[in-house]
Amino acid sequence: MTDSPSRVAIVTGAGRGIGAAIARRLASDGFAVGLLDLDEAGAKAGAEAIAADGGRAVGIGLDVSDAEQVDAAVKAVAEQLGAPTVLVNNAGITRDNLLFKMSEGDWDSVMNVHLRGSFLMSRATQQHMTEQGWGRIVNLSSVSALGNRGQANYSTAKAGLQGFTKTLAIELGKFGVTVNAIAPGFIVTDMTAATAERVGVPFDEFQKAAAQEIPVRRVGQPSDIAGVVSFLVSEDASFVSGQVIYVAGGPKA
Repeated sequence: MTDSPSRVAIVTGAGRGIGAAIARRLASDGFAVGLLDLDEAGAKAGAEAIAADGGRAVGIGLDVSDAEQVDAAVKAVAEQLGAPTVLVNNAGITRDNLLFKMSEGDWDSVMNVHLRGSFLMSRATQQHMTEQGWGRIVNLSSVSALGNRGQANYSTAKAGLQGFTKTLAIELGKFGVTVNAIAPGFIVTDMTAATAERVGVPFDEFQKAAAQEIPVRRVGQPSDIAGVVSFLVSEDASFVSGQVIYVAGGPKA
C-alpha cells in the first residue's frame, strides 16, 4: 500500500438519482469524483455542481457496455483527477415485462448494462487499485435479486452482481481491495416513478403503499444509499468485503 492512496472515485450512472447522490456524498467526503453516465449532460451538470461547492470532479458520457468507451473514460479520469481507487458500479436500466412478453433485446440490454458494464468498469479500474495497494469497489444490486414478478432480466442481473461481488472480493483482497454490494429496497428515483406510471398508480400513492409494507414505515431516499457507500469506501470498512447489504428499511426485501 502506498503511503497515501489516491482519493479519486468513479461513479457510473451518476447523472441523476442514486448515482448523483453517491457522487455528491463522496465529494463531501473529500474524494475527487468522475461522474460517468450515458446522459453526458447530466454527468457534466453534476460535476459542475460539485466544483461549484469547492470539490474536484469531471463528467463524462459513455455506454458502460462498450469496452473502448470504458477504457477511454477511466483513462480520462486518471489523467484529469488522478488514479481512481474507488469504483461504484451504479449504472442500471429496467426493461420490465412478463417472461412471455420479454424480447431478446429486453433481456440483452439489461444484462449488458448491469453485468457487462460492471465487469468492464471493474476490469479497467482494478489496475489502478492494485498498483496503489488500496481500493474499494461497490456494486449496486437490488432486493429484486430475490425475485420480482415482471423482472426476470433485472432480477437475474442483480443476483449476478452479488456473485460477481463475492468473486472479486476473493480475487482482489490480497491487493488491499475490498468489494461489496448494496441491495436497495424502495428508493424514490425516476426509475420507481416510471414503475408507478407503468402500473397506473400516482407516484405519491405508490410511495405510501410501499411504506406500509416497510418496517420503518417510510420509503428510501438516494441519500440512504449514499451513506452506506460512504461507509464501505472508508477505512472503517477495511475488514468488510464480499458482503451484500440490504438497505431496505427492514429484514424483509
